[in-house]
Amino acid sequence: MLNYALRKLGYGLAVMLGVVVVVFFLFNVLPVDPARMTQGQRADVQSLQAVRKEFGLDKSIPMQFAYYLNDLLPISIHGNNAEEKSRYHYVKLLPVSKNNVLALKWPYLRRSYQTRKDVSATLLDVIPNTLILATAAMIFATLIGILLGVICAVNKNTWIDKLSVGFSIIGVSAPSFFAGILIAWVFGFVLSKYTGLNMSGSLYSYDPFKGEVLTLKNLILPMITLGLRPLAIIVQLTRSAMLDVLGQDYIRTARAKGLNDTAIVYKHALKNALNPVVTAIASWFASLLAGSFFVEYIFGYNGLGKATVNALDTSDFPVVMGSILFIALIFVVINILVDLLYAVIDPRVKLV
Repeated sequence: MLNYALRKLGYGLAVMLGVVVVVFFLFNVLPVDPARMTQGQRADVQSLQAVRKEFGLDKSIPMQFAYYLNDLLPISIHGNNAEEKSRYHYVKLLPVSKNNVLALKWPYLRRSYQTRKDVSATLLDVIPNTLILATAAMIFATLIGILLGVICAVNKNTWIDKLSVGFSIIGVSAPSFFAGILIAWVFGFVLSKYTGLNMSGSLYSYDPFKGEVLTLKNLILPMITLGLRPLAIIVQLTRSAMLDVLGQDYIRTARAKGLNDTAIVYKHALKNALNPVVTAIASWFASLLAGSFFVEYIFGYNGLGKATVNALDTSDFPVVMGSILFIALIFVVINILVDLLYAVIDPRVKLV
């Protein structure tokens, strides 16, 4: 299993490198001048040149990429001076030249063009909010999805089954941005006096007397919107897997022995039907982090998605790149964990 995990980790690092290459060069072919975005349309030439020099934008594109990759790599070459040590917080490994050393450090995501704040600090401010939203949406989708899937399988071809399957088809088909706008308008505007919910709002709101206040009701509508598609998928997967398991010989044997239906369904059948559902849950959790971009923007929810969209509006490349790398890292880690979890849940699965 260790060899398998190391091999998958190597594939994951290759994926991360591919993401860096594609996004970096894609961003740099766009006809946008980040220095102009920071200084405004009336900025003089000297100010623009100073900004380009500050962020290394005055260098050629291949040279910019080489420097950026050097900043990202955990083992890289840096200047042996106080400024470099303060910026990268590295540990010296070997001297490379009189002024440079081979160093060990955390990946450095650089500074925001707009705020001059470290990108890592910017992302750490919003990532917890997105993780809370994605986790809440996944819990909502998992609990409701598995329950509906089991009910559909047990009541096959009844009106309950047909209604749930129809709902799941609509849930899969509806794009998140459309569902978000509709849900925000209906429950946050038309029915707001009954639901008590707002069309927009973040997890933390500002009170002039109390300061930042946790506002959990602002989590409800984006959570439902984000969880609709995985909920629909989980319903269909659970139903299909349960129907397959309920037709197995050992289930018929259990019924012949006189076990009640509840014990058969939840103790014997459901456990063996969860493999595809577990895979879907893990895969969708990573997808929810990426899918939260539109949902957060629609509901004004202060998370990674909203911060990334705002950064795109201002051509703040380091923030955009940092967000994309974080999402890619989550996908890689979750895919590795899912493969390992498969072997734990089902001993018949061999990792090769």
